[in-house]
Amino acid sequence: MPIRVLSRDVASQIAAGEVVERPASVVKELVENSIDAGARDVRVETRDGGKKLIRVADDGLGVPADEVEIAFERHSTSKLNSADDLDRITTLGFRGEALASIAAVSHVTFVTRAADESIGVLLRIEGGRIITRQESGRPPGTGVSVENLFFNVPARRKFLRTNRTERRHIDAWLTRYAMAYPQIRFTLAHDDKVTFQSPGSGGLRDVLIAVYNLEIGAALLEITPADAQPAPDIRVTGFVSPPSLHRANRTYITLFVNGRWVQDASLSYAVIQAYHSLIPHGRYPLAVVMVDLPPADVDVNVHPAKSEVRFRDGDVVFRAVQKAVRQTLLQRSPTPVATRTAMAWPTSFDRRREERLDRLSHLESSATGRQLRFEERASDRSDAEESVLAPATDRIPPLRVIGQVGATYVVAEGPAGMYLIDQHAAHERVLFEQLLSQREQARVASQVLLEPQSVELGAEAAGLLEEHLEVLDSLGFQVEPFGGNTMLVRAVPAIVAQASPGNVLEDVAAALDAGDAPLVETLEEKVARHVCKRAAIKAGQVMSRAEMEELIRALEQCENPLTCPHGRPTMIHLTVERLAQEFGR
Repeated sequence: MPIRVLSRDVASQIAAGEVVERPASVVKELVENSIDAGARDVRVETRDGGKKLIRVADDGLGVPADEVEIAFERHSTSKLNSADDLDRITTLGFRGEALASIAAVSHVTFVTRAADESIGVLLRIEGGRIITRQESGRPPGTGVSVENLFFNVPARRKFLRTNRTERRHIDAWLTRYAMAYPQIRFTLAHDDKVTFQSPGSGGLRDVLIAVYNLEIGAALLEITPADAQPAPDIRVTGFVSPPSLHRANRTYITLFVNGRWVQDASLSYAVIQAYHSLIPHGRYPLAVVMVDLPPADVDVNVHPAKSEVRFRDGDVVFRAVQKAVRQTLLQRSPTPVATRTAMAWPTSFDRRREERLDRLSHLESSATGRQLRFEERASDRSDAEESVLAPATDRIPPLRVIGQVGATYVVAEGPAGMYLIDQHAAHERVLFEQLLSQREQARVASQVLLEPQSVELGAEAAGLLEEHLEVLDSLGFQVEPFGGNTMLVRAVPAIVAQASPGNVLEDVAAALDAGDAPLVETLEEKVARHVCKRAAIKAGQVMSRAEMEELIRALEQCENPLTCPHGRPTMIHLTVERLAQEFGR
């Protein structure tokens, strides 16, 4: 093919692909324009997940009548004059591509009125071409309606996800801007139903309550300025969760640099590192961290979507974030309230344990220590005679329970040495395989709540649950939308019947956040892993000998008894030869 210059329409559609990936991209670009225009009230409306309609209206400065057409030209912007201005960008937008890219792949109705003009302008654009221009009466500000997104790019349109998935991405973007700009009131309506509204009071905690819920919003700790900042011109603010409040993945860590939401692995790690030794391994904090620094020290012109930045001195910013979060946790974390949840062992086992406790409770309080110790030794001998367990698979040899170390590891003796069994990992594996087996047989044990319980979640988490109700139903949940971001819980899997339904659903939502097109089987396994992790016996819980024996018997029945569902080993083996070597024999 000969070399030729692409037509204006083809070039515009190619360029639009870098900026407009999905309906959420349109919302992002239009809301950024509203914020840059000084709006105090921004309303976003969508239909069919934004595929049919996206409307963003604000009360900002508006666009002068003689500049309306120019605003839709490529590389037209009011925020830059020269290349030198790239070193001191203080606005969210600056590339001059958003409106042109959106108009190239949709039908746009643009209505605006500048604050110092008496009449506004209405512009209709289809596929990048102006169809209508006329005067229009409206209050100062701008309203943009984007209809039939990707109508002229069918290849892109067919790759859009379900309406619920696209709504969830829109929810995520708008709630981030509500956090970054708490002084602005944001309203979001899907299909004529308001699903989110921030108060616009200027208080970040008020926004966090609206995004998550009252309980989480009240529990978050406000970041205190570090005593000795690594750099005086770097300011770190925001809120972080106390060590007792954590999530199953890092998607709840939200970062802003100079008011711009960014994805930065280094800053996320700085937040996670601040929680070192304070939260369990494999759990992540909930955090909203704002980093403000001179515009000349950060390059925002890295990616067309402006979601990535590059720092002049990334190490200094890393230390500032890590130190500010760590100091907040050490100074302001409340003392956690310890609660104990009973393990969900079979009913026959519960009766066996209760009978033994009842037998011991009948001993006279005046019994001598020798008599009590004699009774315990006799009982231990009886237990020892029964504790050599016949293995169900060739992968675990016959084991005899000896005891427990650190209230975390079960010590057992086998024919070839000593075995240390991680009680949490082992129980997690047992519950995981039991739950998946029950699901395959459509016999998942479900516990119906005495009274249905309403659980308020974040907009993104509620959208995920609503999108995957069939997956939840197959795993023993009975959950239904209850208006807004509230879910009504009628039943939960029996293995988590003792846990808080709100905490369980948060974990399930984290598991469902597994990408855009996960396989159903893989998704169900992800949910099962998170459910079983919460239900399994925890490290630090003292177990009786009978409980330890029951755990090992159940582990022997597993298809993969050597690792937990997350890949950690359930046991380690110290051979007789290794022990002899350690003792110098």
